[in-house]
Amino acid sequence: MPTLSRRRFLATAAAIAAAPALPGIARAAAPIGPASIGLLAERRTIEVSGKAASMLALRRADGGYGLTLDAGDRFQVELTNRLDIPTLIHWHGLTPPTDQDGVPGFSQSPLEPGAIHAYDFALARPGTNWMHSHVGLQEQLLLAAPLIIRDPAESGIDEQEVVVMLHDFTFRDPDEILADLRGGAGMGAMGHDMSGMASGDMSGMSMGGEAMSGMDMSGTMSADMPMDLNDIDFDAYLANDRTLDDPEVVAVEAGGRVRLRLINGAAATNFVIDLGALVGTLIAVDGMAIVPVVASRFEIGIANRLDIRLQLPGAGAWPILAQREGDRARTGIVLASKSTTVAKLAANAETAAEALDLRFESRLLAAAPLAPRLADRVHRVDLTGGMAGYDWTLNNGALDHRRHLKVRHGERVHLVITNRTGMAHPMHLHGHHFQVIALGDKAYAGAVRDTLLVPRNAAVTLAFDADNPGTWALHCHNLYHMLAGMMTGVAYES
Repeated sequence: MPTLSRRRFLATAAAIAAAPALPGIARAAAPIGPASIGLLAERRTIEVSGKAASMLALRRADGGYGLTLDAGDRFQVELTNRLDIPTLIHWHGLTPPTDQDGVPGFSQSPLEPGAIHAYDFALARPGTNWMHSHVGLQEQLLLAAPLIIRDPAESGIDEQEVVVMLHDFTFRDPDEILADLRGGAGMGAMGHDMSGMASGDMSGMSMGGEAMSGMDMSGTMSADMPMDLNDIDFDAYLANDRTLDDPEVVAVEAGGRVRLRLINGAAATNFVIDLGALVGTLIAVDGMAIVPVVASRFEIGIANRLDIRLQLPGAGAWPILAQREGDRARTGIVLASKSTTVAKLAANAETAAEALDLRFESRLLAAAPLAPRLADRVHRVDLTGGMAGYDWTLNNGALDHRRHLKVRHGERVHLVITNRTGMAHPMHLHGHHFQVIALGDKAYAGAVRDTLLVPRNAAVTLAFDADNPGTWALHCHNLYHMLAGMMTGVAYES
């Protein structure tokens, strides 16, 4: 394990001191091997906007939150289901053997209440990752946590790590929300608040989502295009389980260096990250290094992760805000040096955030692109369906959880994904990392990722090497879209 720097030690101590006390945390029901980490899925109660809510929790058996390991270690974890319902955890961003990926129907059956399952595989790559339930709508109930794999080569860097996990939150039963969406109950039944939308084109959100004119492959939207930017409005947006009514204040050293590890664990919300007065250097997306990008605003789609380095200018307080796309609602944390007064932050920005498109993605270049090679196989995947009936499909239903895309071990595979719907879809491939090699008809050496937000009426080409045999999920990471049918698999054939 790497030696903790002074700032990392201070950050760790501050995080432990600030961690909420969770009831019922105890060791797993069965002995844990000496090299294993106990992980518990259980229930908890949190307070959001002064109101108690029964949620789920994914915690270490020692009471800690999240996992931090080193590349080169083994992932030795024993998961105990202390819930009264079946569950299963997916290690998002890792590339385990297919039978340890944590997806029902692909790798293993859900764990029944009281069951324990041991995982053991090599950790090949460093990166900012996360872990979450892949059963029903449990992810919406906050059954998720950070999963950080550090690079031992960076152990000597004197910087403070700050992990921020974003969520969208509802007091409603998520199953009721999905039932209303499928029943076509309409925007009013979903509790949509249009006051946060920008004027002009955003004020005309449609339920149908079938109009495709007015947008080119860059994701640029014209004023006459109906759109379904957000199909659910939530009661709150959380950063490390807290709202801006009572944000987490992270103690930092004046003039110090900070590495933000931002994780979008939301079920159905994309965000724009606003650093305010700070300028940050984006060094990795989805745990994979990129050519650094310097900016104060960054986009983070559902399930994506950003690693941003900050050089603090001196003493002060600096909000790190995440604003829902197309809306004024936001959440975040505050970095604050010693003896600094932290001002009250409004839960809503003055203006609505922009909609995410591919212009930001086009700026991201892989630090270590795939080796040049022609495709051995090309699969074309159309994102289809719409809000009418809440029917989200792949290739108009020709691809689903039973009919998979075929590949052979050793092939270079291209996925040409075209979004023919009125909503953006964050497409996630399990067990692999892919490189974005084209946006529309423009080829480039884009970022290496595991999840890419594909805007409405956009086309992208992704390349990956088929080097991890098995059957792997390929799906939209908007949880409600996935459960409505936007999911298939990539299956290796002999």
